[in-house]
Amino acid sequence: MKNRLKVIGVLLAFMFVLASCSNSENTSQNAEEPTLNANETSIEESTNERKLTIAIPSDIASFDIHDHNEIHTEAVHINVFSYLLKRQTNMEIEPDLLNSYEAVDDVTWSMTLKEGVTFHNGDPLTAEDVKFTLDRVAKDETLQEHSNLKIIEEVKVINDYEFEIITEGAQPTLLNLLSRIGSGILPKNYIEEHGWDHFLNEPIGTGPLKFVEWVRDDRVVLEPYENYFEGKIQDVDQVVFRVIPETSTRINELLTGGVDIITDITPDDMERINAQDGVSAVSAPSQRVGFLGIHHGEEHPTSDPRVREAIELAIDKEAITQQILLGEGTPTRTRITPGNFGAHPNLFNSNLYDIEKSKQLLAEAGYADRLELTLTSPNNQYLKSNEINEVIAAMLGQVGINVNLKFEEWSRFLELRNNGEYGDMYFAAYGNSIFDSSIGLQEFATSTAWDRASYANDEIVELWETALTNMNFEEREQQYQKIQEIVAEERPKIYLYLQNEVYGVNDHVIFTPRTDSMLVIKDMIIQ
Repeated sequence: MKNRLKVIGVLLAFMFVLASCSNSENTSQNAEEPTLNANETSIEESTNERKLTIAIPSDIASFDIHDHNEIHTEAVHINVFSYLLKRQTNMEIEPDLLNSYEAVDDVTWSMTLKEGVTFHNGDPLTAEDVKFTLDRVAKDETLQEHSNLKIIEEVKVINDYEFEIITEGAQPTLLNLLSRIGSGILPKNYIEEHGWDHFLNEPIGTGPLKFVEWVRDDRVVLEPYENYFEGKIQDVDQVVFRVIPETSTRINELLTGGVDIITDITPDDMERINAQDGVSAVSAPSQRVGFLGIHHGEEHPTSDPRVREAIELAIDKEAITQQILLGEGTPTRTRITPGNFGAHPNLFNSNLYDIEKSKQLLAEAGYADRLELTLTSPNNQYLKSNEINEVIAAMLGQVGINVNLKFEEWSRFLELRNNGEYGDMYFAAYGNSIFDSSIGLQEFATSTAWDRASYANDEIVELWETALTNMNFEEREQQYQKIQEIVAEERPKIYLYLQNEVYGVNDHVIFTPRTDSMLVIKDMIIQ
């Protein structure tokens, strides 16, 4: 207990110094209230009375739903386009455009569309639109979503509403993949008649909101679709996604009533928002897990498993989540967190902190006096990541590990990480967009682990490759959990915490944040 209190004391002292010296976003929150520019004024004057405005930190990438991997873009797209399957608020998969689906055999899925679904121009949705869409993603190697759906060998149209998907071998993750942007169904006739450029400028889908306007780096405007197959959204006449890069400006806009919801704020901002009447800060677990990548190469002290274990035992993950993330995070020893298929309950919300055992292991490894390690991190790339890395360095210092902490710009960091030239450790934070262990564990079963960390394990390779095509879901779950146990023991990565996503919301909007960070307007209640 004394050691824990000592480390937390060091942590708090370090945070006080940071707060006193830094020019972080928290200090900018005390800036003067922003004044609206001409464009912003015109938005207010020209829109309908019942308007919902959401502030996002960056513009959407494009209206090509299949050629991006950007969370803010999909958070807008999900309201315009419908997928074959969708995730409920609890992340369980259910039909969206589909009426039914079943596995005929290991490689064939029979699916039936809902009848009466129309695109925003009135054209009916048919199986031909599905084939047009899935063929595009499965065959066009230039699309970012291609790597996920290249497993589709053929789409057979049976009639207007029935079709079959044939995959290259057994694909147990197909339903996960069809509940994300790769199955955002496009209007075949509209695109063939008007061309792709026209579609990108005037996109149509089958979702609850239809496109009105996109002013780059400023706003995306949508409005409810009268004939949406689940019923028109009644609470609002217009939805505006405003691009406001600065966190402090987004907060000021929320506090002064300029916007109704703001995304991408830090836990530090919650107190300021909750202190004002009429607005609240809300949060939910995300998919993003912070971790240390550990080099296993013989030239690194971290090649010794005792050193790797000592590093994890020296890090008080609970203190990081409580003191740095202010409670908006959960300690973890795995990247496969709740909501993902194959999640390991015994490795989540777990903290092995034991400073005395850490010192003992270092002594056994021959580092009783001092150990020098290098930790490389991308500069301010992730939520409070610089502060977290500084605190990790301070914690390791308590057991005699002197950390040479290097902050690199993103492009340089990627180069160092990909080539395994980051030193002994690197920090990053990854998500998981398909909610399945296959993606989160893939690195350990491929050459990536060797290229980045000189790590390889034949048992993981066998387990992962078997699970990848195993249609027995109970066995597959056990295979993924076994991989996580091996990773937790051998520590090619030391997982630290699952972070929460934090939002600011006007109290007249009932909004429940989702684990996938989507902004599903039809699930909100505007009072």
